[in-house]
Amino acid sequence: MTITTLTNHQVRLAARPVGSPTRDNWKFTTEPVAEPGPGDVLVKNLYLSLDPAMRGWMNEGKSYIPPVEIGAVMRAGGVGKVIASQNPAFAVGDYVNAGLDVQEYCLIPEAQVKRSGMFKVDPRMGLTSWLNVLGMPGMTGYFGLLDVGQPKAGETVVVSGAAGAVGQTVGQIAKLRGCRVVGIAGGKAKCDWVVNELGFDACIDYKAGDIKAGLKEHCPKGVDIYFDNVGGEILDTVLTRITRGARIIICGAISQYNNTTPVKGPANYLSLLVNRARMEGIVVFDYADRYPQAVAEMAGYLKAGTMKSKEDVVVGLDTFPETLLKLFNGENFGKLVLQVAEDRA
Repeated sequence: MTITTLTNHQVRLAARPVGSPTRDNWKFTTEPVAEPGPGDVLVKNLYLSLDPAMRGWMNEGKSYIPPVEIGAVMRAGGVGKVIASQNPAFAVGDYVNAGLDVQEYCLIPEAQVKRSGMFKVDPRMGLTSWLNVLGMPGMTGYFGLLDVGQPKAGETVVVSGAAGAVGQTVGQIAKLRGCRVVGIAGGKAKCDWVVNELGFDACIDYKAGDIKAGLKEHCPKGVDIYFDNVGGEILDTVLTRITRGARIIICGAISQYNNTTPVKGPANYLSLLVNRARMEGIVVFDYADRYPQAVAEMAGYLKAGTMKSKEDVVVGLDTFPETLLKLFNGENFGKLVLQVAEDRA
């Protein structure tokens, strides 16, 4: 089979969602796969990363990254296999991580090879781990905790979304740095996994009980670092328990992303003043030049068995609209990944 006989199935943004996205916000299209020109690389997409940030990319308006245009293929990072290349840095058969978007094949022009952050990956580490601990979520957790949070041994770190992609990395790094780590997650199974498999000291089930009481029980000396992935009421509650000089890392606010009313800000923000604390945002792209440092360190942890990478894999490009909603319904257990194709020789 030649390249020109291949058909690319794609998912494009048809309309900007109001509230939670539905299948009507997407358009499924097909087009022929083009041969790569000089310097170009053609990738067969195997796995795509589904992330809460994707909901923000669908909105029109100024942000840290331009919105996805109406009619454009939906933006997504992914891992795939090079099937044709006219770029000397990438050979047929190489596995790569890049901005591949929600489609079956991605032709990356020479000018975008570097801009897309494309790099080779070692399949022996597990391809999906390159979208989790070794991918963007892992980089977010690593730099957000270490650069913004600046943890010290003996401090208490609380992380919401503890069983998700970023949360699992944050908690494991914090433990490796000698911190007491308390997670917040939804459901007994997730909380048990966080404690028994990842080694957190405790995990509060926000679906089953009083978060404030859980923080009082498991953080008796207060919260030194809070890594926030959810925003809303949980952020407000944690602010009542912070210590003097606490650091709050704002990574995301998944509880607010599908709101049709204005985002709810923290009512308890004056706790930052009283406790001489700070709240700071983390955008992972700011650390792109240091990704190799984080990848090398965490790959070492994975090989040594001192860190785990759990992915929730759903099969089929056609399931994208419904699979994406798992993030906002709290249904994913681990990093949510969409499998586009099997890895065949």
